[in-house]
Amino acid sequence: MNTKPSKGVGQRMPLYDGVEKVTGRAKYTADLFPRDALVGRIYRSPLPHAELIEVDVSAARSLPGVVAVITGADCDIPYGILPIAQNEFPLARDRVRYFGEPVAAVAAVDEETAERALKLIRLHVRELPIIDSIAKARAPDAALLHDKKPGNIEREVHNEFGDTAAGFAAADLVREQTYHAAEVNHAQMEPHAAFAAWEPEREQLTLHTCSMVPYYVHKKVAQCLGIDTAQVRVIKPYVGGAFGARVETLNFEIIVSLLARAARGAVRMQLTREESMLTHRGRPESETRVKLGMTRDGRITACECEVVQRGGAYAGYGIITILYAGALLNGIYDVKNVKYDGYRVYTNTPPCGAMRGHGTVNTRVAFESLMTSMAAELDLDPIEVRRRNRIPGPSVTPNGLRVESYGLPQCLDKVEEASGWRQLRGKLPKWKGIGMACSHFVSGSAKPVHFTGEPHATIVLKLDFDGGISILSGAADVGQGSTTIVAQVVVEVLGVDWRRVRVITNDSAVTPKDNGSYSSRVTFMVGNATLDAAQKLKQVLVEAAARRLQVEPDQVECLGESFHVLGDPSRAVSFSDATAEALVDTGTLHVKGTFTCPIEFQGGKHRGGAVGSTMGFSYAAQVVEVSVDPVTCRVSVDKIWAALDCGFAINPLAVEGQIQGGVFMGMGQGLSEQTRYENGKMSAANFLDYGFPTMAETPPIEVFIVESIDPNGPFGAKEASEGPLAGFPAALADAVRDATGLEFHEWPLTPERIAKAMEAREREQRAAARKTVRQPATAGAA
Repeated sequence: MNTKPSKGVGQRMPLYDGVEKVTGRAKYTADLFPRDALVGRIYRSPLPHAELIEVDVSAARSLPGVVAVITGADCDIPYGILPIAQNEFPLARDRVRYFGEPVAAVAAVDEETAERALKLIRLHVRELPIIDSIAKARAPDAALLHDKKPGNIEREVHNEFGDTAAGFAAADLVREQTYHAAEVNHAQMEPHAAFAAWEPEREQLTLHTCSMVPYYVHKKVAQCLGIDTAQVRVIKPYVGGAFGARVETLNFEIIVSLLARAARGAVRMQLTREESMLTHRGRPESETRVKLGMTRDGRITACECEVVQRGGAYAGYGIITILYAGALLNGIYDVKNVKYDGYRVYTNTPPCGAMRGHGTVNTRVAFESLMTSMAAELDLDPIEVRRRNRIPGPSVTPNGLRVESYGLPQCLDKVEEASGWRQLRGKLPKWKGIGMACSHFVSGSAKPVHFTGEPHATIVLKLDFDGGISILSGAADVGQGSTTIVAQVVVEVLGVDWRRVRVITNDSAVTPKDNGSYSSRVTFMVGNATLDAAQKLKQVLVEAAARRLQVEPDQVECLGESFHVLGDPSRAVSFSDATAEALVDTGTLHVKGTFTCPIEFQGGKHRGGAVGSTMGFSYAAQVVEVSVDPVTCRVSVDKIWAALDCGFAINPLAVEGQIQGGVFMGMGQGLSEQTRYENGKMSAANFLDYGFPTMAETPPIEVFIVESIDPNGPFGAKEASEGPLAGFPAALADAVRDATGLEFHEWPLTPERIAKAMEAREREQRAAARKTVRQPATAGAA
């Protein structure tokens, strides 16, 4: 092997699992289905809201080839991501609350039999009023979806930091505006799939599933089956996209497990695209009212924000989502006075949950839009206004969030210069425009969803006779490249040849527990745990080499594939010899590394203060150039310039890809994506009707990496995937205003919405013209 120290971090290298994915060798959950496994299918509610009087499965159960049928009666244990908000059952009991909610499930010998069995199931119900909008949910006479939840409010949040009244009084300009953002779907490439195998003799379950949070799935499956967690094994194969769609235990994962136990065997279940979208857990529709105070020179004096989210039928991540929407009003600009009121309401629509930029996107879009509008009113450049509100070095926000590294000013410099902002803003030809916005996000939640007292991340390095270093990690790589990151960290610290390293992930029987891939926690937390493990293993090997060389450990220098005495390169031992010495009297080495966020980073003392807390924020700025077709009113994005402060780019190639992906997802939300419902039924539950951008609509995205070197991140790194998303919709609306002179407060900016605004402006102009013509005659008569 190579005798020179290898370079691990800071290198532009393909993802560790990239070759398998692009060649088709990667095996996803559905690729692993055993041929002899039974076929699982779910009978879903044809109604959005009804009382279940009877679920008659007798005919389905007696159909030849049907091995098991289960209903809500087979599981009376509720589940949910938060211990205080578990109000959902794997299969509906007593009432259905959204169209497509699971009511019963079958396991049969083949797909045809399973489908025939579903058609034999009969429901006897009493239909209930459909509450499918925020307005209906909050109406005084609205039917309640859940007992003890008056007004259909799942959670309301009220916080004030500083003195907003005084802040507004000190402002030269105060403006208020309400913004509406549609519900959007993750639209991940891989539909949901899982298979479960029950061993009757041992009463043990093995579950393969496409999850972002195998640990939480493990926990909830055991809970709903009423068995000990030691009886459950969860394995996560490759995952074909997630973006938050799989960041909590999903009902189908529990259902397939229940079916496997009922059938006393193995059951496979692959949801259709429609089923995956019907139960999507996407970004909730929201109404965001923002009020800002600003001085003549562009300094923000106060912010007041009210957010109402349509959360869907069950709690899910709702409590955290509505808290995030307010918490990250802070942490990007220096705003001393902030008031937040948040309301999450229940509706007869699929439960909404976490999606890239969890809870923060629509609030940031509203804030940035109003900030830019006020800058224009004061005749100030919007980029300059952001600079004047920059955070002055390391600080603590009014709500207790710590900012330790802050590269937003450099991000602004990058996109301003590269885009030619000063030369183009307000000077492009008619129907062309340029706009900008900023955004940020956390590098992992500083306090886990389930606080157990355990480390926030754990890594185990295994070294044995073969000299190979196996990295055992429970972190879920869902495309963000976490598997590559841990390998790079180990290679960087030990200096070994890449061929010596292998990564083994996501098998609860083999790898250590990890809390999951949410809130961009993996690079920061798992990266730090890997760094800890690698440094410990390096010390073990240095001490072993010192014994072979008969010197003290501080006299040994590690060159990766060899160890030599300082000042005497002729006295050296190879990595293999050092390994052999390290294994004497101990055998296989297992070196553990951990990471836990210090308590001072875990948020303010107010209720919900842990949400939004992190050890490092990423910061992003972007400029968007658009063209608007005056006939079709279609917006085309011509070019995007995006800069991100990621602390340190452990893998610049992966960082660039994550920035592009985040911007692209923001483009979908800004231009076209929205779920739609008719009488409580989703009317766009497929990729054709849903309408996300494709490669054909993808403009050039010029990426700039800013490295602020965070003092707490591994090698100074922070998150790189969620921060860029929220800036796009606001930058898009700003660019469209530059092109058309129209200001928009609703997303997506569809051709229909733009046409309606243009028609309204034309009517106003005609009315004004008529009034001008009549005015002289009226004056003369007087």
